[in-house]
Amino acid sequence: MDLQKDIQKILISEEELAAIVKRLAEEIDRDYAGKKLLLVGILKGSVVFMGDLMKHLKTPLQIDFMKVSSYGAGTRSSGYVKITLDLLRDDLESTDILIVEDIIDSGKTLSALTKMLDARGARSVRTCTLLDKPSRREVPFTPDYIGAEIPDEFVVGYGLDYDEDYRMLPFVGVLKEEIYRKKS
Repeated sequence: MDLQKDIQKILISEEELAAIVKRLAEEIDRDYAGKKLLLVGILKGSVVFMGDLMKHLKTPLQIDFMKVSSYGAGTRSSGYVKITLDLLRDDLESTDILIVEDIIDSGKTLSALTKMLDARGARSVRTCTLLDKPSRREVPFTPDYIGAEIPDEFVVGYGLDYDEDYRMLPFVGVLKEEIYRKKS
């Protein structure tokens, strides 16, 4: 099955993604020098981005994952944040957490998650997103590290999915509207 035929246009190429990841790694290395860094990947979308980001980081780090959802099979956030895989650690008070996310639009999920981890006693909690859609923001939230700001289009590829498909595409592309409209 050729999923590339469902792509309206490539928004961010493989080469552009590589440059974005390298830039973010440099910023993170600068800010986390000498700290106990824990990357917390938000499953499943952040896996490709986080894997590439880790390759470029020089700061010693540990990794963990959380599975948090506010979408289901739709294209719009439901607004309800559901944690299906939680972060369970005894050392949060000595840990600087960097949440790694694929995309932020409404801001509800990351806003809630940041507040929750902060309330659990983490030394610091910051966020890094590959893609940011500030035009869709429903709560006041600004990620600490932003790969690229994008328009309000439904994107897939490089870990981002629509109904669990398209994650393996090596670029970020805009999904043709007829693809997700026929399931609605």
